[in-house]
Amino acid sequence: MFQLLNSVDGTLSLSNKLTFYAFPTKTSEFLHPKSSPYLVNKTAKRWRFRGVRLSLRGGSEAADHVKSSNKFKANCCDEGEMEPFPHVQTLRKFPKEELVGKVVMVRFDSTNLLREEEQDQSSQSVSSAVFTIKYLHEAGAKIILVSDWRKKTNSQLHDAETVADMISSVIQHRVVTIKCDYSAVLLKMEVLKKADIFLLENLSECKEEVANNSKFAELLSLGVDIFVNDSFSQSHKILASTVGIARFCSACIAGFHFEESLCQLKKVARTNKRPYVAIIGGGNLYDKAAALHFLVSRCDGVVFVGMMSFQIMHALGLSVPSYLVEPGAYKAALDIIQIAHDRNIPILHPMDFWCMNEHLPEKMGIFPSHNILDGWLPVDLGPRSLNELNSLLVKCKKILWIGPVKFKFSGQCADGASKLAQALNELRQRNCDITVVGNMACQAMVMESKCVLVNDMIENASVLWEFFKGRKLPGVMALDRAYPFGIDWKSAYCNPAQPLVVDIGSGSGLFLLGMARRRKDLNFLGLEINSKVLHCNKCYNNISFHSFELSRRVGSCFDTVSQP
Repeated sequence: MFQLLNSVDGTLSLSNKLTFYAFPTKTSEFLHPKSSPYLVNKTAKRWRFRGVRLSLRGGSEAADHVKSSNKFKANCCDEGEMEPFPHVQTLRKFPKEELVGKVVMVRFDSTNLLREEEQDQSSQSVSSAVFTIKYLHEAGAKIILVSDWRKKTNSQLHDAETVADMISSVIQHRVVTIKCDYSAVLLKMEVLKKADIFLLENLSECKEEVANNSKFAELLSLGVDIFVNDSFSQSHKILASTVGIARFCSACIAGFHFEESLCQLKKVARTNKRPYVAIIGGGNLYDKAAALHFLVSRCDGVVFVGMMSFQIMHALGLSVPSYLVEPGAYKAALDIIQIAHDRNIPILHPMDFWCMNEHLPEKMGIFPSHNILDGWLPVDLGPRSLNELNSLLVKCKKILWIGPVKFKFSGQCADGASKLAQALNELRQRNCDITVVGNMACQAMVMESKCVLVNDMIENASVLWEFFKGRKLPGVMALDRAYPFGIDWKSAYCNPAQPLVVDIGSGSGLFLLGMARRRKDLNFLGLEINSKVLHCNKCYNNISFHSFELSRRVGSCFDTVSQP
């Protein structure tokens, strides 16, 4: 495993005594001057890394492999080319006086508020979720809580009444249960007179929820004035209670927990601090290939510490037991290696593993990663891998840990995650920017530190994987519509008091630009749904011109913009 990571002008370099297996780069510091990993040669090649040899087999496959297949084409763009997030109205900026007497539906995250462990009730994610509800209550709003829950979150979740009592104990306010099979607004409004905070029945029992049924979403929205989404963990799904309901509410805004998680998502995508290293655990490399392309294209080094490490080893030609090879992942792994080679950054994987005897589970042994004997199953990172990983991370300014340090046969004996969490906690105290993603990784960080901040963790890794794949998050896109809409018209137009001309379907905006040249006594606003032809030209020949993208989910655009 690697021993040290040096930082020179924001780039990574590996020191001598390199014992962590790494993909050879084009830099002479890594590679023997007369060697190249892409020589067309079917025989095994051995490259010397400052005195340590790394066996690479299958060189011809790597040489002949296409750099980027269409199926796994990465969104490898510079930070300036990243598609911006839509405008999201937040509860923090929403006028508090607009909440008085309003019916507000809050989609909360059951994994936050309904946890079984008592120590989790004081976590930052729970605090921000609770604050959303208390803030609305103090503002004088009628609150309808809605979510889905299962017994795996908390074994005591038997029915809606039990859940209501549990939430009442957390937020210190009475919560009354109601059903969502009411047929009229008047009936619902009569029910709302009984209390201030209500809980709808479990949405996991409604098939219309997952189907994003329009009639069901409209039923949920009956009598609701404002929709608040505080369930960021569901933002990658298209649900009736997160996406469909937004069509029927006059204001759709993000709660405090949602806003904090969204800020953290943006933070992960930024490469403002270098060296930036990604530690990747878990498996399913084939499904996550596009997301891995994104990380390899932006980070200064990538370290695989989970099941995906075996797919990288297999693509490099190292010996990997067949039961550890993921079907269909070979070409995807070669794509990732190719991108790293083109960017001249290292891809690293462990050197040794703790293994369990298949027939005697209590018997443990340490084996090199490329020489695991028959009858032995990898369960955790080896001691040399963990020690050298700590040395590697010392010089990093920004670290992303996503996915569990867990293998197919890992059990209670695995402690690689806790040791990695200890190392990251020490680095965080030295002002290293640490982000931890995934339930198991976050649990390890919480167990090893009592002062982990909410902006250090994203518990649901699925959201981040979908974001890294370049996909728009439906739950986020649904929150780009609210009244009052936060547009600074004074910065958009020299004279906002002039009459406004709206062109729906403005395309590239050339027509509006021509009109603006002729009629300087008018302001022009272009709305375009196709982001590919969307352009924004500001102050062209002293003519202020703006074009805003119209979200696909909005049926009518006139209630989303207003002129002062």
